Parts: sequence; structure tokens; C-alpha cells
Amino acid sequence: MNQPEINVQAGSSINSQYVTPPGVLGPRALNRALLARQHLLQRSTMPPLDMLEHLAGMQAQAQNPPYFGLWTRLESFRHEALSSLILDRQAVRIVLMRGTIHLVSARDSLKLRPHTQPMLDRWLKGLMNKPLLGLDTAAVALAARSLVEERSRSYQELGLLLQQKWPDYAAEDLARAARALVPLVQVPPRGIWGAGGQALHTSLEAWLGSALDDDAPLDETILRYLGAFGPATVKDAQVWSGLTKLRDVFERLRPRLAVFRDEAGNELFDLPDAPRPDPDSPAPVRFLSEFDNMLLSYADRSRILAEPYRRLLFTVNGIIRAAVLVDGFVRGMWTIERRQSEATLTVQLFEPVLDRDRSALEEEGARLLAFADADADHHSIRIEAGK
Repeated sequence: MNQPEINVQAGSSINSQYVTPPGVLGPRALNRALLARQHLLQRSTMPPLDMLEHLAGMQAQAQNPPYFGLWTRLESFRHEALSSLILDRQAVRIVLMRGTIHLVSARDSLKLRPHTQPMLDRWLKGLMNKPLLGLDTAAVALAARSLVEERSRSYQELGLLLQQKWPDYAAEDLARAARALVPLVQVPPRGIWGAGGQALHTSLEAWLGSALDDDAPLDETILRYLGAFGPATVKDAQVWSGLTKLRDVFERLRPRLAVFRDEAGNELFDLPDAPRPDPDSPAPVRFLSEFDNMLLSYADRSRILAEPYRRLLFTVNGIIRAAVLVDGFVRGMWTIERRQSEATLTVQLFEPVLDRDRSALEEEGARLLAFADADADHHSIRIEAGK
């Protein structure tokens, strides 16, 4: 169990058996800072687009997780609020941080995509060493852009069309190269709540009618990361972004940042005025979506996820399961199953919880079901107790 500790902020109370030294932030202090940045201590009234930008995007391999992610952070969030942003081209689904699909604002897509290109170039270089050895990548990029701007296409179709010009290479590898070379967005109905269908792509520039912002400073992106995920180490920022060699960026920013240390002695950087609540601040039960960036944006996840639980959430095929927070930390996972007119929420706890927390799980779970399956005639909640 996490032991209570003192906050480094002035005015914090000292009523614990274990006290961290001045300037040192333990897991509970880091946890409460993260929850505050993510609006999980109290839901926000900001518009969904503003929340997307505050979070610097939301990981979105699957269609529905961003909806749940916004629901758990925003007051009175409705599905159509996000769907309309995608349909109106104010928000887009595009490969960004860590080489994964993210849902971001249109403004951010133009700024963030150039920052992620070095990571994609590094990944593409690995392909060029064997399956794509000798390929003219500039020609592939030009051909791929022409094809998707002519008509939105799936990766499979794009790869097969490219293979007609480069028959010595596998269609799948050619599509992967195009994904790294051209900023491709998934067009609606992909990403729309309740809509199905194959993911189709066009270029970001064609979709938005705007050019990439190649002059957007990386320093500002790192400051935004700290605003949503700090305090954090250089390695944490590299895990979040997929980039390397960020030490120089942090050194440039050092005069503008507050600096702490974690219990292992690692430097933690943060925005001076960002919230760092008392570690003993109460944290309500929250349901995180699949692929929530809170679980993916740190080299050391102990501020929210105990290592023994990581293997329960992170599957071998890359799925990050939806998690339950109790007292701010991952204590289980959840799924919703729909059978005809009944929707059932199952919460699988990793450890026992207090009766009051179980009641809170049921209350918040009922709200989750009302959001996820409002048209179901019957809602039920099953909580499987931890051992």
C-alpha cells in the first residue's frame, strides 16, 4: 500500500508516518498532480476541443475510447459533441506520438505531425534495411499522396496500388512506408460514435486545406506535455512522444521550469504554476478508457499503475485495457457487454476495496452505462472482487 507523504508545496499538512524530503515527490504526490492535470479530481466544464488540446491529443487506435476518455473528464459530455468536431474537420485521427493513431485538434495536427517525423523516419529506416531495401521513398511518397488525394483509400488498397508500380515489394510494407512518409488522416465515418466501416485515409493537407506548421517549436510541445502530464523526467517525455535526445530541449527550458526529484533521485521537471495538490487529497473513482495516455506516457508508471498490474492491462497484441481508478491508482479493469436489450458493466478488481469505494464504483458505473448504452432497456453492474 502507498504510504502517505508530505507535499513539497507550502501549507501542506504533516500528519503521516512517512515524510518525503523537501523537493522530493513520491508516488502519491505525483499521482495527485497527474489527476489534477487530467481533470480527474473534478470534471471540467471546458469545451471538448479545448480538452483535446489541453491533453495534447488522445490515443485512438479504436473508435470509442476517446469518447469515454472525454466523458470521464468533462461535465455533461455528449457523444455528438465529439462526433461533430470530427465531421466538421476541427478534430482529426492521425499517426502521431509513439507512431500510434491519436485524436487531436486540427490545429494541433499541423503542429505535432512535423515533430513526430524524426521518429517515423527512424522506424522507416528499419524497414529500409531489409524489406524495403533500395526503394525510392521520395517516389513512393509522391505516388501515395496522389492516390489518397484522388480518393480516400484503406491501407490495403493503397498498398496494392503502390505494388503495381513497385512489384518487387510487399503491398503491406509499401503501405507502411506511405504511412510514415505522408501525414494520413482517417476520414469519417471512422471515429464517429456508432458508425462502423473500414478506415479510409487521405492526406492531412488535403483534408484541412492547410500546410504543416514546420516552424512550430518543439519546446512548446514539451511544455504542453508537462502541463498535462508533469512533473516528469526527460525519459518520460521521450516515452510519451516517441522521440529521442530531448535532454537538450529540457536544458533550454530549465530556467522556465520548476525542478524536483522522485524517490529514486531522478530529476522531475514541471511548470512552476501547475497544480500539485496535497498527496492526501481525496480522489474519486474514475473509469479510464482503453489506451488512455495516462498509462502510456511515462518510463516509470508507478504514479498511477503498480508494476504487477501492468501485465493485466497490457496485452501481448498491443491492446491496453480500460482501467478503473480507486484512490487515484489503477485497481482493476472494466468492460461493457451488450446482449440484445441489456448492457452489463463488469468491473474486475485486482485487489479488495473498501465498502465505500465499492459503492462509488457502482454509482459511477451506473453513470458510465447511461452514457455508453442509453438505449438499453436494462443495465446491470457486476463487480468481481479482488483477491
